[in-house]
Amino acid sequence: MKSVKITALGLALALLMSLTMAGCTDKDKDSSSSSSSPTTTTTTTHSESESMSHSGGTTSTPTTSNPESQEPSAPAMGADFNSLSSLSTKAQGWGQGVEVNDKNQPTGCTMFQEKYGKYNAYYIAPDAGNKIYLTFDEGYENGYTSQILDVLKEKNCSAVFFVTYDYVCKNPDLIQRMIDEGHIVGNHSYSHPHFPQIPLEEAQEDVVSLHEYMEENFDYTMTLFRFPYGEFSEQMLGLMDSLGYKTLFWSWAYKDWETDNQPDPAAALEKITKAEHPGAIYLLHAVSETNTAVLGDAIDHMRENGYEVAKFDL
Repeated sequence: MKSVKITALGLALALLMSLTMAGCTDKDKDSSSSSSSPTTTTTTTHSESESMSHSGGTTSTPTTSNPESQEPSAPAMGADFNSLSSLSTKAQGWGQGVEVNDKNQPTGCTMFQEKYGKYNAYYIAPDAGNKIYLTFDEGYENGYTSQILDVLKEKNCSAVFFVTYDYVCKNPDLIQRMIDEGHIVGNHSYSHPHFPQIPLEEAQEDVVSLHEYMEENFDYTMTLFRFPYGEFSEQMLGLMDSLGYKTLFWSWAYKDWETDNQPDPAAALEKITKAEHPGAIYLLHAVSETNTAVLGDAIDHMRENGYEVAKFDL
């Protein structure tokens, strides 16, 4: 990995981070884990983003993904802050909206993909054909991840698991299982900050710290990033791109993260399957009992409708 270009401030932050990166401290183990539940920053928020439209899936013969396929290329660390300084710092919140096109694809996704795809950001997979991608956000462990992995193994599916340092530190066995079973472990940040609100140097240090922790402790190189809370700015998109990361948002999500207010399984399955569309990127929270219960049936339905539940390879 190329050396990270760090300013004097970044070097100081790196020194502080290095004190914690040797392992999970007692303070880490006792602290409450970062929540991956999104917050409202614009009118297109995560909680408002459910798509209730009917499925636009095709009827071609489904195929299965190979979890052991080659990983995407590794990021090359180091950002040129001067080149990023001209990009907009306006904070935006992401949610796919409810309007869809004739392929059942959320029009908000296609619009943002056209606008920000140049930064290797994906709100939908525009050239993926009939592929669907499953992604899970891991803010903390609620006892369901092993069951989710069981289902994915049974169905021969690969998924992306976006994790924070707190999650990695507390659940090394699950992280190793994700890697061993051919899934992609994505960078969901070291400290789960609101990225548009912090300086570039701090943002880089946060992302690189988890990146390096995964390399040092799991011999694994992260290549995909997801912003906490779905909050981003054009400048932060440029930063992730300059660090060699591809940023994944989502083209479908629903309110599944409240553990004491879980969706009805039958209703949830209907929502998930009605939203099927070419190039879909599903965001599901792994803390959800409902998601765990309906995952296998959802995968079966996608395949029956001609979709390939694929490993992210763009």
